[in-house]
Amino acid sequence: MPQSVRSVALVTLGCARNEVDSEELAGRLGEGGWSLTEDADEADVVVVNTCGFIDAAKKDSIDTLLAAADTGRKVVAVGCLAERYGEQLAAELPEADAVLGFDSYADIAARLDDVAAGRALTPHVPRDRRTLLPVAPTHRPAASVDVAVPGHAWVPTTAVRTRLDDAPVAYLKLASGCDRRCTFCAIPSFRGSFVSRPPADVLAEAAWLAATGVRELVLVSENSTSYGKDLGDLRALEVLLPQLAAVEGIERVRVSYLQPAELRPDLLRVLATTPGVAPYFDLSFQHASPTVLRRMKRFGGTESFLDLLARARAFAPDLGARSNVIVGFPGETEDDVLELERFLCEARLDAVGVFGYSDEEGTDAVGFADKVPVEVIAERVERISSLAHELSSQRAEDRIGTRVEVLVEDVWSDEPGEIELTGRGAHQGPEVDGIVRLVGGEGIERGRIVEAFVTDSEGVDLIAQPIGDSR
Repeated sequence: MPQSVRSVALVTLGCARNEVDSEELAGRLGEGGWSLTEDADEADVVVVNTCGFIDAAKKDSIDTLLAAADTGRKVVAVGCLAERYGEQLAAELPEADAVLGFDSYADIAARLDDVAAGRALTPHVPRDRRTLLPVAPTHRPAASVDVAVPGHAWVPTTAVRTRLDDAPVAYLKLASGCDRRCTFCAIPSFRGSFVSRPPADVLAEAAWLAATGVRELVLVSENSTSYGKDLGDLRALEVLLPQLAAVEGIERVRVSYLQPAELRPDLLRVLATTPGVAPYFDLSFQHASPTVLRRMKRFGGTESFLDLLARARAFAPDLGARSNVIVGFPGETEDDVLELERFLCEARLDAVGVFGYSDEEGTDAVGFADKVPVEVIAERVERISSLAHELSSQRAEDRIGTRVEVLVEDVWSDEPGEIELTGRGAHQGPEVDGIVRLVGGEGIERGRIVEAFVTDSEGVDLIAQPIGDSR
């Protein structure tokens, strides 16, 4: 007798890269005979795509796994926490029926078949993935055949990826892994060395996404400015961006996760001036004190970062700029914090994420002396967060009286005859930045792009009036 169709619920935590991985998992599960459901209570198996970046994300992942187990469904852990801790996670969380690493993604449907049938699976055994993929272009393709790299399995003829929503914006993975050795970051150890996706695969997936109704592509990776270096072409991203912008149906391409030290002049120019590419600079500054940055094994400082922003704004004065910063790194002094404040006050960033330092297993910083007390870190997080919010709000106020091109993402009505529209301008990335609320935009459909005049601001959000036809 034919086997009845089983259902699976996918729960995604963490960053945009995980969202792409989940859609690839969804595609493979669909090909393997599993049906997707949004309701965990109705699923035969709940798959939680975990995050293992910082302590708060780890706790959220474990809490989500426990909540899924409370539904009485079978539970499978995948993603970064599962990849990073594997056996340890399985031992300490018996509520999970299986803990699977990246190597299981290619045959995920078969693994879930095992789980549904009650067959025990050996928990993933963590390993340092930096040793698995040599950086040299002549070695990398052969290694890639044998080593699972999430997001690198795109085959246009088999539609490996299944979209989990119908939003007019979608993430598109450029690469996986990272070759940098920042002393606070464990990501390279479980995501592996940097591996670019072939440009043809990226373009093919972009065309497929456009055919599903996507109007904006957000390119993601651990470090987008490294794209192409393992392919032997440091200019690969400069060449790829205009090609992506020319894909039929795509109106806007946005690049995330830029490393300031690798932002070459030609790439900066292409990002700021290419039609169809959002002049948007998601720059990973992390701090502004040269002393702290050197201990992080990073480069730059206030003056070089301000110069970088000035050169970008010479091409695109109204560009969007955001960053993340870490406070409380070992050895950070009051003078270092004052230097960070000076930089933020002069940088005119649209959005700033502020994180307090915490030790991460397997990183160099764990062994550093001069640890900043936890209570001092908390005070600095509150202090810098408050300043960042004030400065971002001022930056939004600066945009009053300007024009923005808004991608309409939500259209709804709370009252009969009253239509609410929200979207994002070119200077705003999805989820992490502010939004634009359109006033008087009746008749404009979701997924359209409309030019609007900014009349007011509320915090980091803008209020704008449509002034032209949508496209």
